[in-house]
Order: sequence, then C-alpha cells, then structure tokens
Amino acid sequence: MKRLLHALVIGLSIGYPFLIYWGLQRYDAQVLLPLLFILLALRWLTGRQKSDRLIVIGSVAVVLMVTLVWDTTISLKFYPMVVNLGFLVVFAGSLIFPPTVIERFARIQNSELGPSAISYTRKVTWVWSLFFVANGSIAAATALWGSEEIWVLYNGFIAYVLIAILFAGEWLLRRRVTGL
Repeated sequence: MKRLLHALVIGLSIGYPFLIYWGLQRYDAQVLLPLLFILLALRWLTGRQKSDRLIVIGSVAVVLMVTLVWDTTISLKFYPMVVNLGFLVVFAGSLIFPPTVIERFARIQNSELGPSAISYTRKVTWVWSLFFVANGSIAAATALWGSEEIWVLYNGFIAYVLIAILFAGEWLLRRRVTGL
C-alpha cells in the first residue's frame, strides 16, 4: 500500500504543472487548492524520515503564506519552487550532516568509497544544491511573473529536461572519475 501511495505521489508531482494548468483553464484556483493539500498530505503519509515530514510542514506554511500575500493561483504555481526548496534542504543538509546524498547513492553501487570518491560526491552534492537554488528561483519567477503557458512549459518540461541532463552528465562523469 505504501509503495502505491509513493508511486501516486511521484506521478502527481510530475504531472502537477499540467494538472494545475488544465484546472486553471476550467476552474477557480480555490477549487484546485485542495488538490495541492491532498498532494502534501500524501507526501506526509509516504515520508520515510522525520525530515520528510518537516519539509511537508514547511511546504504547507509556504503555501499558506503565499496565499495570504498574493493569491491562490500563485500559491498553486509555487509548488515546484517548494519542491526545489525541499530538495535543497535535503541536499545542503547532507553537506552539513554527512554522508551526503550523492555519497549515499554512490555507496549503493560500491560500499567502499575512497577519500577521492567521497570528495567527488561532496562536490556533486554542492552542484545539485546550486541547481535546486537556480531551478527553484526560476520556478518562483515563472509563478510570479510568467504567463500560465510559460509556467507550465518551464515547470512541466524544461525543468525536467535540465534535471535529466544534470543527472545523466553527473552519472557519466562519476563513472569516469571514480570508476563507480
């Protein structure tokens, strides 16, 4: 059951920009706001660690704050920024409290990492952290100042392409540099 919920969360998160874009063409933003809170509740239920739930609480706080400061439409469109912020907290937090996220992934392939491999994974964690800052900033900018079409194009397509490029490039480089 938990795997099914987790798959549902991933599917809704990936499809979220398209669902919101489609919904905003047909309904008032306040009708769609419960969808965001359902998604956050599902994230809460599937959270594996205490930090996952703290991120959900922070996400709810950001959504409520944005709704009060701007409006419901903007708060719906802020979800991609909130997701980037959550990833930033996890990745940057692992730089402060090692092992880093990338080191954990690398240890799945090879449990014995040398000092150079650990140094490399730390640098890559920095790269991902900076990526989440940039991607989240662009997501916020498209929510605040972009048209709905620009918002869905960036957050529903371009951001995913950039993630795929960074992931594939890092994976190829890691294999070459560390042999992992």
